[in-house]
Amino acid sequence: MAVVSSRVSPGVRRVTLGTGREAPVTGLLAEPEPGAGPARALVVALHGGGMSAGYFDGQAHPDVSLLALGSRLGYAVLALDRPGYGPYAGLVPDGRGVGEQARVLGRALEGFTDGAVLLLGHSFGGKVALALAAEERPHGLVGVDVSGVGHRPAVPVGRAARRTGFASRRLGWGPSFGLYPPGTFRASRSVVAPMPRREWESVGGWAAGGAEVLGRVRVPVRFTFAEHEAWWRHGPEDVDDLTGRLALAPRVQVDRLPGAGHNVSLGWAARAYHLRVLAFLEECLAAGGERAVSES
Repeated sequence: MAVVSSRVSPGVRRVTLGTGREAPVTGLLAEPEPGAGPARALVVALHGGGMSAGYFDGQAHPDVSLLALGSRLGYAVLALDRPGYGPYAGLVPDGRGVGEQARVLGRALEGFTDGAVLLLGHSFGGKVALALAAEERPHGLVGVDVSGVGHRPAVPVGRAARRTGFASRRLGWGPSFGLYPPGTFRASRSVVAPMPRREWESVGGWAAGGAEVLGRVRVPVRFTFAEHEAWWRHGPEDVDDLTGRLALAPRVQVDRLPGAGHNVSLGWAARAYHLRVLAFLEECLAAGGERAVSES
């Protein structure tokens, strides 16, 4: 069943992008107010598994929406329903794998971007963002910013496929509902969606296939791990190995986000996280060519 959020923040509008023979890609777009001048850059945001574009326009609290914040600060933000989600989900009932999604989204973005672009991905959307940067490289791409994704799973692959029960809720949301504004789970009902079969079946393949993808990314990359991230291993050895695989990226940065569960863009920490995303974008816009690997 397709899930479409009924509420959006002021200034956010729904858009549909053509993809050729594939099902259209839908999403939410927020731009600076008329008279504010052209957008400094475009953020293309890709949601995680079992969510939708509305993940980046949380309605539980005014501070949660990336679309509202980004447009207010002079950026355009385009949050997309990945293939297998949104109003046209029924045309792709089993979904698409990581590489296929990257190709479809690459076609959807052709002609849409005419300036600097940052790819932002959460969880499964982070994998797609990295693959998009490695294989399709949208026009104007300056960097990739991902959260809730690593390369070494912290839970058995079979458990990811089950996705039910209290334990799975802890994996997705963290140890306390207090990490999120009141009303988050009621408001989030309109942004959750069934995870397509081909997505959850591909979870185990990322550990091997992701290494190849990471090795082909040629733009700066930032990873964010929430304090209570439980899907992926992110200890010092894991992080060193992860960043080491990005040999062609001119800069790799790893940040920690305190007071956050896996779904970082829906919690109280969302504003701090989104501001860091935009700060990283500014750094990419002003970047030189030297490579730096840092962890803060």
